[in-house]
Amino acid sequence: MQKEQLRQQLKDLAFSAVLPDQVLEQIVAVSSVIDFPAGTVMFREGSVTRTLYIIYRGGVALEMCVPARGCVRLLSLGPGDMVAWSALLGQGEMTTTAVAIEDTQTIAISAPKLLEICEMNHEVGYQVMRRMAQALSQRLVATRLQLLDLYSTESPAVES
Repeated sequence: MQKEQLRQQLKDLAFSAVLPDQVLEQIVAVSSVIDFPAGTVMFREGSVTRTLYIIYRGGVALEMCVPARGCVRLLSLGPGDMVAWSALLGQGEMTTTAVAIEDTQTIAISAPKLLEICEMNHEVGYQVMRRMAQALSQRLVATRLQLLDLYSTESPAVES
Protein backbone atom coordinates (compact mmCIF):
# COMPACT_ATOMS: atom_id res chain seq x y z
CA MET A 1 0.00 0.00 0.00
CA GLN A 2 2.74 2.48 0.88
CA LYS A 3 4.45 2.05 -2.52
CA GLU A 4 1.17 2.76 -4.34
CA GLN A 5 0.65 5.88 -2.20
CA LEU A 6 4.23 6.93 -2.88
CA ARG A 7 3.81 6.42 -6.63
CA GLN A 8 0.69 8.62 -6.63
CA GLN A 9 2.37 11.31 -4.54
CA LEU A 10 5.32 11.42 -6.93
CA LYS A 11 2.90 11.78 -9.86
CA ASP A 12 1.28 14.72 -8.03
CA LEU A 13 4.55 16.66 -7.67
CA ALA A 14 6.09 18.85 -10.37
CA PHE A 15 9.47 17.37 -9.41
CA SER A 16 8.54 13.97 -10.81
CA ALA A 17 5.25 14.33 -12.70
CA VAL A 18 6.90 14.38 -16.15
CA LEU A 19 9.08 11.33 -15.57
CA PRO A 20 8.30 8.17 -17.56
CA ASP A 21 6.55 5.39 -15.60
CA GLN A 22 9.58 3.09 -15.64
CA VAL A 23 11.76 5.82 -14.13
CA LEU A 24 9.07 6.67 -11.61
CA GLU A 25 9.10 3.01 -10.56
CA GLN A 26 12.87 3.17 -10.05
CA ILE A 27 12.46 6.24 -7.83
CA VAL A 28 9.62 4.62 -5.87
CA ALA A 29 11.95 1.68 -5.20
CA VAL A 30 14.52 3.96 -3.50
CA SER A 31 12.02 6.19 -1.67
CA SER A 32 9.82 6.21 1.39
CA VAL A 33 7.28 8.51 3.02
CA ILE A 34 8.50 10.20 6.20
CA ASP A 35 6.36 12.39 8.43
CA PHE A 36 7.84 15.15 10.57
CA PRO A 37 5.63 16.61 13.32
CA ALA A 38 5.70 20.42 13.69
CA GLY A 39 8.86 21.54 15.48
CA THR A 40 10.91 18.49 14.48
CA VAL A 41 14.49 19.14 13.37
CA MET A 42 14.98 17.16 10.16
CA PHE A 43 18.73 17.73 10.17
CA ARG A 44 21.21 20.22 11.60
CA GLU A 45 23.71 22.49 9.93
CA GLY A 46 27.01 20.59 9.56
CA SER A 47 25.42 17.14 9.78
CA VAL A 48 25.69 14.68 6.92
CA THR A 49 22.67 13.24 5.16
CA ARG A 50 22.34 11.03 2.11
CA THR A 51 18.63 11.68 1.72
CA LEU A 52 16.85 14.13 -0.56
CA TYR A 53 13.46 15.17 0.80
CA ILE A 54 10.63 16.51 -1.30
CA ILE A 55 7.86 18.14 0.69
CA TYR A 56 4.50 16.64 -0.13
CA ARG A 57 2.44 18.39 2.52
CA GLY A 58 3.35 20.94 5.19
CA GLY A 59 6.28 23.31 5.47
CA VAL A 60 9.95 23.42 6.41
CA ALA A 61 12.09 26.35 7.56
CA LEU A 62 15.76 26.51 6.64
CA GLU A 63 17.79 28.22 9.35
CA MET A 64 21.42 29.19 9.76
CA CYS A 65 23.09 30.03 13.03
CA VAL A 66 24.89 33.37 12.94
CA PRO A 67 27.35 34.39 15.67
CA ALA A 68 25.96 37.11 17.97
CA ARG A 69 22.61 36.85 16.23
CA GLY A 70 21.39 33.32 16.89
CA CYS A 71 19.56 31.16 14.40
CA VAL A 72 18.07 33.07 11.48
CA ARG A 73 15.37 31.74 9.18
CA LEU A 74 16.61 32.00 5.62
CA LEU A 75 13.74 30.45 3.76
CA SER A 76 10.42 28.71 4.23
CA LEU A 77 9.64 25.83 1.88
CA GLY A 78 6.36 24.16 0.96
CA PRO A 79 4.87 21.36 -1.11
CA GLY A 80 7.00 20.36 -4.09
CA ASP A 81 10.18 21.95 -2.70
CA MET A 82 13.44 20.02 -2.24
CA VAL A 83 15.16 19.82 1.11
CA ALA A 84 18.78 18.61 1.44
CA TRP A 85 19.55 19.02 -2.26
CA SER A 86 23.31 18.97 -1.56
CA ALA A 87 23.00 15.23 -0.89
CA LEU A 88 22.47 14.91 -4.66
CA LEU A 89 25.91 16.38 -5.24
CA GLY A 90 27.46 13.60 -3.20
CA GLN A 91 28.53 16.07 -0.52
CA GLY A 92 25.84 15.41 2.03
CA GLU A 93 27.03 18.03 4.56
CA MET A 94 24.11 20.28 5.34
CA THR A 95 24.63 24.04 5.17
CA THR A 96 21.46 24.85 7.12
CA THR A 97 19.21 23.39 9.78
CA ALA A 98 15.80 22.21 8.56
CA VAL A 99 12.82 22.40 10.92
CA ALA A 100 9.25 21.31 10.19
CA ILE A 101 7.15 24.44 10.81
CA GLU A 102 3.93 22.45 10.66
CA ASP A 103 3.12 18.77 10.44
CA THR A 104 5.00 17.82 7.29
CA GLN A 105 4.96 14.79 5.04
CA THR A 106 7.96 14.23 2.82
CA ILE A 107 9.09 11.82 0.19
CA ALA A 108 12.56 10.71 1.25
CA ILE A 109 14.73 9.57 -1.66
CA SER A 110 18.11 7.88 -1.30
CA ALA A 111 20.40 10.44 -2.95
CA PRO A 112 23.15 7.96 -3.95
CA LYS A 113 20.56 5.68 -5.56
CA LEU A 114 18.85 8.59 -7.33
CA LEU A 115 22.26 9.62 -8.69
CA GLU A 116 22.70 6.09 -10.07
CA ILE A 117 19.33 6.39 -11.82
CA CYS A 118 20.36 9.78 -13.24
CA GLU A 119 23.65 8.38 -14.52
CA MET A 120 21.89 5.46 -16.23
CA ASN A 121 19.26 7.71 -17.84
CA HIS A 122 20.61 11.13 -18.79
CA GLU A 123 17.15 12.52 -19.58
CA VAL A 124 16.13 11.81 -15.99
CA GLY A 125 19.42 13.28 -14.81
CA TYR A 126 18.70 16.42 -16.77
CA GLN A 127 15.19 16.74 -15.32
CA VAL A 128 16.38 16.16 -11.74
CA MET A 129 19.33 18.53 -12.02
CA ARG A 130 17.12 21.16 -13.66
CA ARG A 131 14.84 21.05 -10.63
CA MET A 132 17.86 21.23 -8.36
CA ALA A 133 19.09 24.32 -10.22
CA GLN A 134 15.68 25.95 -9.70
CA ALA A 135 15.91 25.22 -5.97
CA LEU A 136 19.43 26.66 -5.85
CA SER A 137 18.28 29.80 -7.62
CA GLN A 138 15.46 30.27 -5.13
CA ARG A 139 17.85 29.77 -2.21
CA LEU A 140 20.37 32.23 -3.67
CA VAL A 141 17.76 34.98 -3.95
CA ALA A 142 16.55 34.30 -0.40
CA THR A 143 20.10 34.40 0.92
CA ARG A 144 20.79 37.72 -0.79
CA LEU A 145 17.67 39.20 0.78
CA GLN A 146 18.67 37.82 4.19
CA LEU A 147 22.15 39.31 3.84
CA LEU A 148 20.65 42.71 3.13
CA ASP A 149 18.70 42.39 6.36
CA LEU A 150 21.64 41.01 8.38
CA TYR A 151 23.97 43.85 7.46
CA SER A 152 21.40 46.60 7.57
CA THR A 153 22.37 49.39 9.99
CA GLU A 154 18.95 50.96 10.05
CA SER A 155 16.12 49.77 12.23
CA PRO A 156 12.91 49.02 10.37
CA ALA A 157 10.45 51.90 10.35
CA VAL A 158 7.68 51.60 12.90
CA GLU A 159 4.25 52.64 11.76
CA SER A 160 1.91 54.34 14.20
